Order: sequence, then structure tokens, then C-alpha cells
Amino acid sequence: MTLLQAKNLSHKFDYPLFNDINLSLCSGESIAIIGVSGSGKSTLLHILSTLLTPNEGEVLVLDKDMSSLKAKDLVAMRRHDLGMIFQSHYLFKGFSAYENLEVASILSNEKIDDELISRLKIEKVISQKVTELSGGQQQRVSIARVLTKKPRIIFADEPTGNLDKETAMEVMTLFNEYIEANSAGMILVTHDEQLAFSCHSVYHLENEQLVKRK
Repeated sequence: MTLLQAKNLSHKFDYPLFNDINLSLCSGESIAIIGVSGSGKSTLLHILSTLLTPNEGEVLVLDKDMSSLKAKDLVAMRRHDLGMIFQSHYLFKGFSAYENLEVASILSNEKIDDELISRLKIEKVISQKVTELSGGQQQRVSIARVLTKKPRIIFADEPTGNLDKETAMEVMTLFNEYIEANSAGMILVTHDEQLAFSCHSVYHLENEQLVKRK
């Protein structure tokens, strides 16, 4: 099943970022997008994840055209179907790690998975305030919060930037297992080529074009 289709996307700010981008994501598939800083990777991810409207082109998510979706329906889709993991954790600072997961659980009507907490190695700090956690621990809480929602599509911008290599690869294994078990999909933006090539497909954003790497 096709989860996402991007058709003829073009975008610019003071200068062109990319032109005529086409991309499809199917269930059970993970896609990595790599490229130098400033090439437009994060902007493209923001467009694909419905956070930004492209200058040209269209994005279909779960067969729905994002440009024609009503605001309330877009909010519902983001809450239940889309999971967004960004470099900034956006955790609720006054809450404990577990309370952050509870918010996701309540909003999505999904149960908190103790095995997920264990796999991300945050069980010993789960009751602590997020402000007491290290950057890497906050990153793993952020990942746990998104996976608690059981999203159909995960959008991740440098989701392992605060993690060591071994932990980063463990997280990628967890992502890929989740995708397969839930017929979900993931689009990942990263500078780490080792991380990128643990995905099913890798694309390089360069010279305003998205080129598939072999």
C-alpha cells in the first residue's frame, strides 16, 4: 500500500532549494534522505510531513491531498497517523518522561508499551523530570513518545543525533522492526550514511534534485 506520494514538489526561500521532486513511500518501507547542510533536506521533510506547504506540487498522505484537507482533519491525521521526531525534542519540560508518554497515549488512545521503554533503555529514568535527563535520554524519550502513538508514517530529522553509534543503530533496528510489524513507513533525514543505508532506500538531495543512491 502506498502511504505517501509527493508529486512535482518545488520550493525556494531566497534561493531555490529543490525542483520537481517525486517520491513514494509504501507500507513496510523506510527511506533515508541525505545531503549537505543547506541542501533543503529538512525543508523537504517538513513539506512531506504536512508542516509546510510547497511552492509547487502536491503531497498525498494515505490517499488524501494535503492541500485540500480541512484543518480539523489535518490535526486528526497528525495526532493519529503521523509521528514526527525532530532534533529539538519538544518534550513537556515540567513533566516526567513517563508523563510525556502518557500525553501521547491519551491523545492517540494507545497503550504505553513497557517493552518499548526497555528497548530504548529509559526504564531507569522514566520517572524523572525530562529536564534532569541527558540529551541522549531526552532523545530516546522523544522516540518512545512518537512510537507510543502507533503512527502509520514516521518522519525523523536526525533522530539519533544525540546518541552514540551503537545506540543509534539499535534505534534504527527498532524503527525497522516497528515499520514491518505495523505496516508503517518512515522517511529519515540524516548526515550519517551508515544510518541512512540501514533503510530500504537512500536518496541524495543535491543540485536541487533528489537522486536515488544504489
